[in-house]
Amino acid sequence: MSEERTHPFVTYLQEHAEDRAVLAELRRGLGREPGEAAGMFPYVVPFVHDRYQEADLYLIASLFALHPASVSSGNMGTHLHAYAHAVGDDAATTRRFVQLLNLRRPSLDSPLRQHISMLKSKDIPINWHRLIYDLRYWEHTDRFVQKQWASAYWPPKSNGKTKQSKSS
Repeated sequence: MSEERTHPFVTYLQEHAEDRAVLAELRRGLGREPGEAAGMFPYVVPFVHDRYQEADLYLIASLFALHPASVSSGNMGTHLHAYAHAVGDDAATTRRFVQLLNLRRPSLDSPLRQHISMLKSKDIPINWHRLIYDLRYWEHTDRFVQKQWASAYWPPKSNGKTKQSKSS
């Protein structure tokens, strides 16, 4: 996915990022099933075009309200890599990250909320546009989303070789 790709729902949420009343309504959806927090309806329902995406929209809305800081690049692997370095606790963060990558989509909501809370604690912004698309393709048979997150969390290491310049 291109870093420039945007999702209209995330753009809408970002337009309301400073509206404390809207964010409070959306946060009421944390830990709940879609539709259990009726205050979310005016903000989410206009964007629901099919039942397949409904859960993702409600999840993104509540998580965004928890931590509306946005960035236009990276994915959750990138963000959690930054978190691991910020806290100096690479082993625990790595363990949680691997557990996250192993989850099926129906089990992702609560652990993802915990990871968003971790990022919020260190003021690490999130690429919400990317996250909503990643959720949509989480169950793809190729597991390309999980692979992309892993590649961002564990970037390639240099081989230690440096080019030697030829002297004339």
